[in-house]
Amino acid sequence: MIATPDRTPLPREFFDRPVLDVAPDLLGRILVRTTPDGPIALRLTEVEAYDGADDPGSHAYRGRTARNGVMFGPPGHVYVYFTYGMWFCMNLVCGPEGKASAVLLRAGEIIEGAELARTRRLSARNDKELAKGPARLATALGVDRSLDGTDACTSEATPLKILTGTPVPRDQVRNGPRTGVAGDGGNGDIHPWRFWIANDPTVSPYRAHVPRGRRS
Repeated sequence: MIATPDRTPLPREFFDRPVLDVAPDLLGRILVRTTPDGPIALRLTEVEAYDGADDPGSHAYRGRTARNGVMFGPPGHVYVYFTYGMWFCMNLVCGPEGKASAVLLRAGEIIEGAELARTRRLSARNDKELAKGPARLATALGVDRSLDGTDACTSEATPLKILTGTPVPRDQVRNGPRTGVAGDGGNGDIHPWRFWIANDPTVSPYRAHVPRGRRS
């Protein structure tokens, strides 16, 4: 018998921890996106950790900017950025306020609202591809920069909320190098900070960084 996922919101204390503790613990949690068109719920299956000034792969490695300000806290808020001139990606801020760290939400399984997600992801060949990758996840959920700074832990009505779900046993969690990160930040021996659920079909394929302008 499969237990029903816990729909209790995760408390802010969950996120007020080191990013490498939070990231794998987010697997199996449920993200709920509420829109005028209806709700979508997603079970997280793949994430990446980014540790601010201590991490050359992080947007906050060189300090605070207008773009990355939300990463500096408080924890439990949503950091959304725009990349490659066309895609949005979504993160959950963690760690103590003032120290920039966040977890990139790389992939998930749509468990409610698939009909709505399909209208946003017309190129998906099946439902397993609806949120298979960070830009696809944000697109399926209708996430853009207008949601940057959203509090995902508040008890009040909010367009994004993170629920307890069903945590994944640690023996089912895998980790390795982060996808598409250059230099030391993408070195899996130094930063094996991508975490995913073993054998889950919604997890995105790993791709090493390729400098712009180069083609394989």
